[in-house]
Amino acid sequence: YFSCMLGALVFNAINVVRHIAKGDVLGYFSPFLSVQNMTGFVFLAIISTYLLAFVQAGATVFNQIEDWPMPKSLFCHFVTLYVAYSLCYILNYWIPFEPMVLLIFSLIFAATFFLIWGIVYLSVKSMSKKMNSKLR
Repeated sequence: YFSCMLGALVFNAINVVRHIAKGDVLGYFSPFLSVQNMTGFVFLAIISTYLLAFVQAGATVFNQIEDWPMPKSLFCHFVTLYVAYSLCYILNYWIPFEPMVLLIFSLIFAATFFLIWGIVYLSVKSMSKKMNSKLR
Protein backbone atom coordinates (compact mmCIF):
# COMPACT_ATOMS: atom_id res chain seq x y z
CA TYR A 1 0.00 0.00 0.00
CA PHE A 2 2.86 2.34 0.77
CA SER A 3 4.26 2.12 -2.74
CA CYS A 4 0.82 2.72 -4.27
CA MET A 5 0.32 5.83 -2.18
CA LEU A 6 3.86 7.05 -2.81
CA GLY A 7 3.41 6.55 -6.54
CA ALA A 8 0.08 8.36 -6.53
CA LEU A 9 1.61 11.31 -4.69
CA VAL A 10 4.76 11.52 -6.80
CA PHE A 11 3.06 11.20 -10.16
CA ASN A 12 0.21 13.54 -9.23
CA ALA A 13 2.84 16.07 -8.20
CA ILE A 14 4.52 15.59 -11.59
CA ASN A 15 1.19 16.20 -13.32
CA VAL A 16 0.52 19.35 -11.29
CA VAL A 17 3.95 20.69 -12.27
CA ARG A 18 3.24 19.83 -15.93
CA HIS A 19 -0.05 21.74 -15.79
CA ILE A 20 1.66 24.70 -14.12
CA ALA A 21 4.28 24.70 -16.89
CA LYS A 22 1.49 24.73 -19.50
CA GLY A 23 -0.26 27.55 -17.60
CA ASP A 24 -3.35 25.39 -17.05
CA VAL A 25 -3.39 24.56 -13.32
CA LEU A 26 -7.18 24.56 -13.16
CA GLY A 27 -7.28 22.01 -15.99
CA TYR A 28 -5.69 19.48 -13.65
CA PHE A 29 -8.37 19.93 -11.01
CA SER A 30 -11.45 20.14 -13.29
CA PRO A 31 -12.24 16.36 -13.24
CA PHE A 32 -12.30 16.48 -9.43
CA LEU A 33 -15.19 18.96 -9.43
CA SER A 34 -17.67 16.37 -10.74
CA VAL A 35 -19.29 14.07 -8.15
CA GLN A 36 -19.79 11.40 -10.81
CA ASN A 37 -16.10 11.50 -11.77
CA MET A 38 -15.00 11.40 -8.14
CA THR A 39 -17.20 8.38 -7.40
CA GLY A 40 -15.71 6.55 -10.37
CA PHE A 41 -12.17 7.56 -9.39
CA VAL A 42 -12.63 6.33 -5.83
CA PHE A 43 -14.12 2.97 -6.82
CA LEU A 44 -11.49 2.42 -9.51
CA ALA A 45 -8.70 3.33 -7.08
CA ILE A 46 -10.03 1.01 -4.37
CA ILE A 47 -10.56 -1.94 -6.68
CA SER A 48 -7.26 -1.54 -8.51
CA THR A 49 -5.33 -1.09 -5.26
CA TYR A 50 -6.74 -4.35 -3.89
CA LEU A 51 -5.98 -6.12 -7.17
CA LEU A 52 -2.47 -4.68 -7.12
CA ALA A 53 -1.94 -5.90 -3.55
CA PHE A 54 -3.18 -9.36 -4.57
CA VAL A 55 -0.82 -9.50 -7.56
CA GLN A 56 2.07 -8.18 -5.48
CA ALA A 57 1.53 -10.84 -2.82
CA GLY A 58 1.16 -13.55 -5.45
CA ALA A 59 4.29 -12.47 -7.30
CA THR A 60 6.41 -13.50 -4.34
CA VAL A 61 5.87 -17.10 -5.44
CA PHE A 62 8.54 -16.60 -8.11
CA ASN A 63 11.15 -16.19 -5.38
CA GLN A 64 10.07 -19.44 -3.74
CA ILE A 65 10.49 -21.77 -6.73
CA GLU A 66 13.67 -23.57 -5.75
CA ASP A 67 14.30 -25.11 -9.18
CA TRP A 68 14.56 -21.70 -10.83
CA PRO A 69 17.83 -19.79 -10.99
CA MET A 70 17.76 -16.44 -9.22
CA PRO A 71 17.92 -14.31 -12.43
CA LYS A 72 14.84 -16.08 -13.86
CA SER A 73 12.94 -15.64 -10.61
CA LEU A 74 13.97 -12.00 -10.35
CA PHE A 75 12.99 -11.33 -13.98
CA CYS A 76 9.51 -12.89 -13.61
CA HIS A 77 8.91 -11.05 -10.33
CA PHE A 78 10.02 -7.74 -11.87
CA VAL A 79 7.92 -8.11 -15.03
CA THR A 80 4.80 -9.15 -13.09
CA LEU A 81 5.05 -6.20 -10.72
CA TYR A 82 5.99 -3.75 -13.48
CA VAL A 83 2.98 -4.68 -15.59
CA ALA A 84 0.63 -4.61 -12.58
CA TYR A 85 1.86 -1.24 -11.32
CA SER A 86 1.94 0.29 -14.81
CA LEU A 87 -1.63 -0.75 -15.55
CA CYS A 88 -2.83 0.39 -12.13
CA TYR A 89 -1.21 3.81 -12.44
CA ILE A 90 -2.35 4.36 -16.04
CA LEU A 91 -5.93 3.15 -15.47
CA ASN A 92 -6.26 5.38 -12.40
CA TYR A 93 -4.83 8.33 -14.34
CA TRP A 94 -2.09 8.65 -11.73
CA ILE A 95 0.29 8.93 -14.68
CA PRO A 96 -0.61 9.93 -18.21
CA PHE A 97 -0.03 7.55 -21.09
CA GLU A 98 2.85 9.57 -22.56
CA PRO A 99 6.26 8.22 -23.59
CA MET A 100 8.35 10.57 -21.41
CA VAL A 101 6.20 9.98 -18.32
CA LEU A 102 6.27 6.22 -18.88
CA LEU A 103 10.06 6.36 -19.25
CA ILE A 104 10.40 8.27 -15.96
CA PHE A 105 8.00 5.84 -14.27
CA SER A 106 9.94 2.87 -15.63
CA LEU A 107 13.28 4.21 -14.43
CA ILE A 108 11.95 5.03 -10.97
CA PHE A 109 10.20 1.66 -10.73
CA ALA A 110 13.30 -0.30 -11.81
CA ALA A 111 15.61 1.63 -9.48
CA THR A 112 13.25 1.19 -6.53
CA PHE A 113 12.63 -2.49 -7.28
CA PHE A 114 16.31 -3.39 -7.55
CA LEU A 115 17.27 -1.26 -4.54
CA ILE A 116 14.67 -2.94 -2.34
CA TRP A 117 15.49 -6.36 -3.76
CA GLY A 118 19.22 -5.79 -3.12
CA ILE A 119 18.61 -4.71 0.47
CA VAL A 120 16.43 -7.75 1.14
CA TYR A 121 18.95 -10.05 -0.54
CA LEU A 122 21.86 -8.70 1.51
CA SER A 123 19.81 -8.88 4.72
CA VAL A 124 18.84 -12.51 4.13
CA LYS A 125 22.40 -13.40 3.17
CA SER A 126 23.74 -11.78 6.34
CA MET A 127 21.15 -13.48 8.51
CA SER A 128 21.93 -16.84 6.87
CA LYS A 129 25.63 -16.42 7.63
CA LYS A 130 24.85 -15.65 11.27
CA MET A 131 22.56 -18.65 11.59
CA ASN A 132 25.09 -20.95 9.88
CA SER A 133 27.89 -19.76 12.15
CA LYS A 134 25.77 -20.63 15.21
CA LEU A 135 25.25 -24.16 13.88
CA ARG A 136 29.00 -24.83 13.68
